Amino acid sequence: MNDAVQATVICVASLAVVNFAFDLLFLKVHASESSGLDWKKFNPSWHRTAIKFVGLLATLGFIGLLYWVFPEYHGDFYVQYKELLRRYLPSCLALSIPYIYFVDGLQKDQHDGYYATGMAFTLQFEKVNAAVLWQHCLGWLVKGYFIALMFTYYVRYTQTFLAYDLSSIRDFRGFYDFCYFFIFLADSGLVSAGYLLTFRIFDTHIRRTEPTFKGWCVALVCYQPFWSWFSGSYLDYSKDYAWGTWLQGKPVLYSLWGSMILLLLAIYLWATIMFGCRFSNLTHRGILTNGPYRWTRHPAYISKNLAYWLIYIPFIVSQSPLDSVRRCALLGLLNYVYYLRAQTEEANLSFDPVYVQYSDWIKQHGIFRWLRRAKP
Repeated sequence: MNDAVQATVICVASLAVVNFAFDLLFLKVHASESSGLDWKKFNPSWHRTAIKFVGLLATLGFIGLLYWVFPEYHGDFYVQYKELLRRYLPSCLALSIPYIYFVDGLQKDQHDGYYATGMAFTLQFEKVNAAVLWQHCLGWLVKGYFIALMFTYYVRYTQTFLAYDLSSIRDFRGFYDFCYFFIFLADSGLVSAGYLLTFRIFDTHIRRTEPTFKGWCVALVCYQPFWSWFSGSYLDYSKDYAWGTWLQGKPVLYSLWGSMILLLLAIYLWATIMFGCRFSNLTHRGILTNGPYRWTRHPAYISKNLAYWLIYIPFIVSQSPLDSVRRCALLGLLNYVYYLRAQTEEANLSFDPVYVQYSDWIKQHGIFRWLRRAKP
C-alpha cells in the first residue's frame, strides 16, 4: 500500500512540475489578471498570514470533522487516502506558512476566503465577508469530497498498473483492455492533481464554486457512493450483455467497434488533459478554449455519453424488445443528467465575461451549431 501511495504522489508531483513550469515560463500565468496578484508591489503582513493560517487550520478541521461524522469514510476504501494525509499533511502545513506570507504580499485583495475563515474562527464576525466565506466553504467541500475519492481511485489504478501483465496484449482484445484501463488511470491522475493543486500563484485557484443545490445534485449523483445508490434503483441500464459479448465471434466488427469506443474515450481524456492542474467539478478555475474545446463546450460529456451507448448497447435485443426500450430510456435519463450538469456549469461560468464571449463564439462556429440553427 505504501509503495502505491508513494508512487502516486511522485506521479502527481512530476505532473505538477511539468505543468507549472510550462505555465510559468511560457504562458506567464502568474502575471495574468485572473490570478489576482500584483507583482509590482509586495506588501505582506505576518498578522494577516497568521489569520489566514488559522483559517486554513479551521477549514481542514471542518473537513476532518465531516470525515469523522460520515460513515462513508470509516471503512477500508479510503485507507490509502488516510495514509496520504498521515504522511504528507504535516509537511504541507509547514510549507503553507511561507507560501501564504508570500502570496498575501502580492494579492490585490488580501481579504480572501482564508482571511474570512480565520476572522470567523477568532470570532471577529464584523470583519467577515459572508459571501467570500460561503464560497470558500463550498470550494473546500468540493475539494474534501473529490480529493478523497479521486486519489483513492488513482492509487488503486496505480496498484493495478504496477502489477499489469503486459504480455497479455497479444491481440486487439488485449490492446483494448489495456487502453481502456490506461485511459482511466491517466484521467484519475490528472483529476487528482487538479483537486490537490489549487495555488493562486499558478492561477489554478478556485474563482467561483457552484452555488445551487441543483448543480451539486446532478454532479454528485454521477460519483460514488451516490451513483451506487441511485443507479441500482433507478438507472440500471447496463445488465451483463455489453458490446464484447455481442461481437465476440466477429473479430473485424469487434475491432472496429472497440476502436470507436477507444476514440471517444481518448477525446474524453484529451479534454481532461487540457485542464492541466485546473480540473475540478463544480468550480470555475479558468476558461478553456483550446484542444477539443475549440469545437464544443462539453467535449468530455459528449464523448463519454456516446461511449456509454457503444459499450452497453441497450438498443440490442438481449432479452426482449421491451427490455431494450426500457434500457435505452434509462441510459437516456443518464444522458439527461449530464445535460443538466452542462447547463448548471454554463450558468456558473457565465459570471465570467470571457466564458460568455467563448460561448457565443462556439454557438456560431462549433461543430453542433446546426442544432441551434435547426431550432424553430
